[in-house]
Amino acid sequence: MAMMIAKFLIAFLFFSLLVLQLAEADRDTVSTNLVASSPPQKIDCGGACKARCQLSSRPRLCNRACGTCCSRCSCVPPGTAGNYDACPCYASLTTHGGRRKCP
Repeated sequence: MAMMIAKFLIAFLFFSLLVLQLAEADRDTVSTNLVASSPPQKIDCGGACKARCQLSSRPRLCNRACGTCCSRCSCVPPGTAGNYDACPCYASLTTHGGRRKCP
């Protein structure tokens, strides 16, 4: 009788560990899917581009190009020039001629 109870407890222990492992794997899968499917944060493109283009010699052109890039990438690099490493998408957009589209 004691041997049967011991076998039952061992089987129950293995079953419990299996259920815990499956639950943990499912939780990781759900959290990974939530992170991957969340949309990028929206920013105030008008304000960000106004700050970016404040020293431009052609502010209207700069604001228009910056607004297009910001709406596609949901980011604008800090400062009035450069800093493209802060927003790789912004830096990767180019014109048909191969020049950078975004100021």
